Order: sequence, then C-alpha cells, then structure tokens
Amino acid sequence: MFVSQAHSFQAQSRLAITLSWVAGYTNALTILTVGHVTSHVSGTASQVGLDVAAGDFGTAGFLVAVLAAFGAGAALSGFLTELAHRRHWPSVYVLPMAIEAMVLAAFAVGVDWKVLGEIDSDTAEVWLSLLPAFAMGLQNATITRISSGVVRTTHVTGVLTDLGMETAIWTLRRLSGAQPVKDQGAFATGWRLMLLVTILASFAFGAGLGTVAMRLAPAWSMVPAVLFLAWIVLVDLWRPIASAQSDRDFGGTLHLALPPGVAVYHIATRAGRAGRRARFPDLGAWADDLEPTTRVVVLDLSAVESLDADALDELRPLARQLERRGRRLVLAGVTPARYRELVAAHVLSGDDPSAACPDLELAAAHAMSLLEATPATAAAR
Repeated sequence: MFVSQAHSFQAQSRLAITLSWVAGYTNALTILTVGHVTSHVSGTASQVGLDVAAGDFGTAGFLVAVLAAFGAGAALSGFLTELAHRRHWPSVYVLPMAIEAMVLAAFAVGVDWKVLGEIDSDTAEVWLSLLPAFAMGLQNATITRISSGVVRTTHVTGVLTDLGMETAIWTLRRLSGAQPVKDQGAFATGWRLMLLVTILASFAFGAGLGTVAMRLAPAWSMVPAVLFLAWIVLVDLWRPIASAQSDRDFGGTLHLALPPGVAVYHIATRAGRAGRRARFPDLGAWADDLEPTTRVVVLDLSAVESLDADALDELRPLARQLERRGRRLVLAGVTPARYRELVAAHVLSGDDPSAACPDLELAAAHAMSLLEATPATAAAR
C-alpha cells in the first residue's frame, strides 16, 4: 500500500504525500514544545554558524547534535534498506518506517511529560529535539531511497526548488506544444508538478493539524501521527507480497527441457489475510539478480488473478530494462482480454503479439526461438 510496495510512481506518490503531513505535524509540535525546527536542517546549519560567530558555543554544540541526529537517522535508513535489498526481503521499507513510528512514540511520551511538568526544561529541550530530528532523517532518507532521489518529504527547500524547475519545464512544454512522455514509470512533468504541490500542501496541512492538536490536547498531541504511521506499517505487513520464483523453486519441470539461456519464472501469489490478494514484487530488483547467462526470460502470470495499477507499473519498465541488457522477455498466462489490458497500459507495444502467450509451453517454445536470435554476449553487458 504505502511502504513495502513503493516501486511505482503512484505508490511513491502516496507514500510521499502521506509522510509529508507527518513531517509537518512533527515539526510544528517540536517548535511549539521546545522552539526548534527538526524536519529541515538548512536553517539549523545556518544558526550553527551564527552561534559560533557570536561565541555561543553551547548553543552551537546543541544544534550540531541536532544535525548529527538527523544524519544518524538517514544513515540508519540507508543501512536498513541496503541490508534488505541484499537479503532480498520483500518488505524493504517497512522496517525503517516501523522504527520511525517507535521513535516518534518516544517523542510523544516526552511531549506528554513536558506538558505535565514531569521532565525539566533542559532535558526536554535535548530529547524533544534529538528524537524528532532522528525520525525525520530516517523518514527523508527512506523516501529518497524509494524514489531514487525524485521526491522528499521533510526537505521543503528541495521541494520548492523542484517545484520551480518543474513549473518552468511544464510551461515551456505547453508553449511549444511538446507532449511529455512517460519513461520507465517516471511520469510526465505535469504529474510530477502536481505531486510536488501536493507534498508541499500536505506538509503545511500537517503543521496546521499539529498546531490544532497541541491547543486542544497538548499531552496527547503527538498520538495521531504515531498511530497513523503504525497503521500504514501494519497494513503493509497485513497484505503479503508475491515473489518471482524460478521454475525449479516453483516445483515445475519445464526448466529441465530448456537450454541454459532460457529462464522460466512464476509470479507466485498467495491469498493474504482476510482474502486479500498479494501485491506484485519489485521486478526491477528481481531483474538485476538474474543469472548473467540468461538471455531470454519467461515470466508466468497464470497465478495472478488481476493486474492492478501497481502491477502494471512493475511490468511496464521490465521489458525495457531487460532489453538494455541484451535480454528478451516473454509473458505467459496472457489471455486475449489480459493482452488488450497490457497493450492499453503500454506494457506491450502490440507490434509483437508473440511476446505474450496464453500458456507456459507455448511461451517456452517462443523463448527458445528467441534464444537463437539473441547474441550470447549481449546479456553479459
């Protein structure tokens, strides 16, 4: 939904918009409780220079600690996401978001203690600055990694910068009559422009909501954001992610009759809890791990009940990704209705109907014919 399946533009957009209001909310509460901003650090870094120049080394040291906490959160996110990628965990980004929820829960407890007078001002200032800074660094790094640097949630300066650039590009395209294109899941400038505006609005909305919550129920003001983060993590864990299993691991025998250059994989799904269908895996990461000797890939979709928008966004760039590496893709389990759906979604071009086959045996036969036309050295690039 929001976290573990965040490979497509739509999923990344949902995640960015969702986390932006949490960032704005947290930032507002930090300002109201201890007078510091923590979700964006440009101003904090500037203040460090001002304090050093004024000889206020105590305050400068404290702000350096805030910056270090933000960086530590970003570093932890990078470590966890890279570890998840290397170990092929299906839910790559759930763990960083779960840790963020726990850190903000500790921040919520600190806010409660400060409001009730159970913690002195100096201690409150330290922990109610460091904890949210760490959480925001963790969040910002996670969405940056998910989107390959396309969007951020706490870095409002970057959002405004991107918004200005995208507005100029969109305006020039409109004036020249050029039609923006969609390439490998990255949507046209108009869509990205809308996303950036929405992220900015979501951040401002969160800040306003946090201010209202602080006025109405100061001791419980941080609870809504924590509960929301916990909810989106639980929703992602509740619905499983499908896997792309080799024919051998899937229990098939077709691989025994195929030459080494042809690999057969099945999208293995299982019903989620409460009957919810599994989501598509990250096919980009899967394709990166294919054997170097593989030149033709057969991907069996027979077990997939329906192709939702996220599934289509996983399949759309796959053929191009494989083609860039000298490989070919053949889809199996494609009915006539599904073929029309794949063509309409620009997953298939429609110029080569043989790239999609109704059954696995026919797809394997077509893959062997493609193998003869695919140079053996191409896939090694």
